[in-house]
Amino acid sequence: MTIALTGAAGFIGRHILRIAAKRGHDVVAFSRDPERTVSGAIETRRFSLDEPPNLHGCDAVIHLAGEPIVGLWTRGKRRRILESRVRGTQRITEAIDGLSAKPEVLVNASGIGFYADGGDSELGEDAAPGSGFLAETVRAWEAAALGGKCERVVLLRTAVVLGKEGGALRLMAPLFRAGLGATIGSGQQWMSWIHVEDVARLALFAVEDSGVHGVVNTTAPWPVRHGDFVSTLARVLHRPSFFRVPGLLLRALHGGLAAELLESKRVVPAAALKAGFRFNFPELQPALRDLLA
Repeated sequence: MTIALTGAAGFIGRHILRIAAKRGHDVVAFSRDPERTVSGAIETRRFSLDEPPNLHGCDAVIHLAGEPIVGLWTRGKRRRILESRVRGTQRITEAIDGLSAKPEVLVNASGIGFYADGGDSELGEDAAPGSGFLAETVRAWEAAALGGKCERVVLLRTAVVLGKEGGALRLMAPLFRAGLGATIGSGQQWMSWIHVEDVARLALFAVEDSGVHGVVNTTAPWPVRHGDFVSTLARVLHRPSFFRVPGLLLRALHGGLAAELLESKRVVPAAALKAGFRFNFPELQPALRDLLA
């Protein structure tokens, strides 16, 4: 199978490329710089927010490209987050609509920012949507993916991704190694997470299994409370974690992103488990040990 992959040179994209090659798939990488060589891809094509990409010859599309949400949510940052997701996805569906031989499936990145604060309740794919900038962005993002004429669309609502080369762990691990690990807010809020290897495997599972469609929560089966995440990470790194960042201070420093960190989202991968997907890292401590040993 020939798979089109946007964000191929990114944190998650590199893992998808490696696993796809092992499974015998050809990957066409898409990049803002088509002259860039992406290791593992059979070729690199241009991806831009200004025009539909060339998807000719592709049997499936995995669309990951988008502005990272980490950082201060200034007006410019919010605009880039929204436009990169919505306009980028619209360009993908425009390209698919223009093909006579269309890809069988579009696997589109999304996020658990869609959901409202659920307290201690488990949140499956049918849980209520939230409000605010990130929830509204995810709704518009998913609507763009569903607006095309692809036979099958899968929306990967992804949790906090843990990996060596990027994501939250790359930011957190140096602080914890320095003994500066801290609990945010009360620490009682639920935190959904997933090992990057399982993200990549689940994206390819969605491509390969024709029975998978619609929303798929891309989270490990066992969410943890934030305080337990902090203590587990500190234990794996053999470091203390005494500090606590008050919620009010975090909101003052980081604005809208702080609200996401303080909300409780006990998101579970009901659709993936029902479809028969098996997680390599369902529990937090083995996942962290694999990444940080």
